[in-house]
Parts: sequence; C-alpha cells; structure tokens
Amino acid sequence: MHSKALAPEYQGALTKMSVNAALTDVLAEGIRHLEAAELSGSQQEVARTGLAVAEAHRRLGHVQDADRAWKASYRAARSAGDAGAMAWALWSGGTLARQRGALRLAFRLLGLAADMGKKGGDVVARGYSLAGLAETGRIQGDYRTVAALHEQLLAEARARGEARHTVWALEGIAQIHRNTGSFDTALAMFEEAAQLAGDADDRRGRAWALRGMADIISVRDHDPERALALLSEAERTCREMKLSSALAYNHKMRANVLYRAGRYEEARREYEGALEEFRAMTEPRGEALSRLGLVKSLARLGRDAEETAADLDALRDTLDRIGLLNARDMVDKAYAELGVTPARDAVSAESARR
Repeated sequence: MHSKALAPEYQGALTKMSVNAALTDVLAEGIRHLEAAELSGSQQEVARTGLAVAEAHRRLGHVQDADRAWKASYRAARSAGDAGAMAWALWSGGTLARQRGALRLAFRLLGLAADMGKKGGDVVARGYSLAGLAETGRIQGDYRTVAALHEQLLAEARARGEARHTVWALEGIAQIHRNTGSFDTALAMFEEAAQLAGDADDRRGRAWALRGMADIISVRDHDPERALALLSEAERTCREMKLSSALAYNHKMRANVLYRAGRYEEARREYEGALEEFRAMTEPRGEALSRLGLVKSLARLGRDAEETAADLDALRDTLDRIGLLNARDMVDKAYAELGVTPARDAVSAESARR
C-alpha cells in the first residue's frame, strides 16, 4: 500500500508544504522562513529551510540563485553539525549539476550526499542521492551500469510504500526500456507510474509519466493525436505548478511527436520555443536535444545539406563534451536519416580525391 506523495525536500518550517504546491509559492514561503531562521540564529533551521529555497530556484530555472542557495544550506548544516541536512544540500547541488550538464560534478556531489546520508542515518536522503546517481548514469546513456540500481531503488520504495519514489523509479526503468527498444514494457511501466502518481496525488510525477506515454504512443502506435492529448494534459499541470524544466521537456516532446507525424513546420516552431526555454534556464541537455530536432526539421523543410552537416558536427562535439552517450548516438543516426555526410568526412573525402 502506498501513501500519499510527500516532498521530503521541503523541511524545517516548510514540512507541511504540498508536493503539488506551485514552485513560486514554495520559493516565497522558503525565503520568508529562511529570513526568520537567520534572525533566530538557528543554523539547522537555516539549512533546512534553505534547501527548499534551493530546490524551488532550481526547478524554476534560476540556476545562479539555486547554486548560491544549496551552498549556503550546506554551510549552515555543517556549522550545525547536521549530517542529514548536509546530505540533502549535497543532493540538491548534485541535481543542479546534472541539470547544468556538469555530469562529472553531479556524480561527485551525489556520491558525497549518499555517504553523508548514511553517516547521518537519513535513509530518505541516502535513497534520493542514490536515485540521483542512477538518473545521472541513465541520462548519460550508461544503462548497463545503472539498470540494477534503478531496480534496487524501486524494490526499496515499494517496500516502504513511498509513492513518489516508486513513481520516479518506474519512470526511470521505463525510459531505459524505451531507449533500448522495448516499447511494450516501457509503456506498461509508464502507465503504472501514471496510475500510481494519480492515486498518490503526485501531479509532477504524473505529468512526467504522461510525457513518457506520449512518446511511446507516437513511436510505436503512430498515433500523434492521442500523444498530443496526453501532452496537453501534462502541460496544464506544468503550468499550474510552474514546472519550468518539465514544461520545456513537454514542449520538446510535442515537437518530437509532430516531427514523427511529418508536420515539420509545426515541429520547427515547437523546437524553437523549447530551445528558448532551455537556454533561459541554462539546461544544456535539453538545449542540445532541441537543437537536434530543429536541425532535422529544417533539413526536412529544404535546408542546405552542408549547413545541416555543419550543425550536426557542432552538436556531436557538444554532446561529447557533456558526456551524453545516448544523445550522441541520436546525432549519428540523424546523419543517415537526413542523407548527409559529416562535414569533416566530406572535407577528408575531397582532399583524398585531389
């Protein structure tokens, strides 16, 4: 039996904040209580309320503010000797690093967070940190390494009845199945996640699950209208809760669905909008994936092949630098799909002919 979804990252005076609270409300309450904690001189409360401030800033795409907030939370926790609060601050910092495309730093901070959570006896902080490590590896494309960890965390979440964490694990495993071609299994797991999130009143988790379902329904069933309807439902939640990152990924998926349906002009507009959203929040992974979709859409609309190849070359370099293996494979497939030769290969071939 699963409980209603909770938000363990909302701590101290914010423990009663709903997991579904709009992020602007979380931020306002967090700042108010943080200022009160600073006046009281309680470093533990500064650390705990500061975590909510950091997380609200991160999810709203306020990268610099989020960076300052998690570091301030960590310093306060260290001053108070609160290992659990230190673990949560490190988790927030590691999650922000992943969002910014700094995967090596994300692995380091999340590893430290998991160790600190164990030291402080905070099972939830340790679980979230291990989940962060698993998600970072999955986003990187290292499925073999992290699949077992995802399954372990799913089993632990089910055993504890933690609905929100169960939903996260189901969605992560579903994404691995989707990316390795097991569409039926992936869809079943996304559907289970959506049902569980709905029952637990986890609106954020349900929005992400609907996005996953839309992706597979578009790819497997070639049913763009149903996929777009699911995305529209998820978008309403993203807007109401001010989920900036989730909304941008929703728009990118909408563009993917339109592209697969051959509606290239509509896809182009959606990719351009998503690209602007990702750039505004300094999220390089989403930006790179939106750029890829935009390049492909423009190519389908008649853009010059040499310009397309040059853009794909630049994207491949960017993804190599970030370390996103799966996305790099997507770029390699785009060359073949669009019938273009990598610009450097074309130059080498021309030199050989001479």
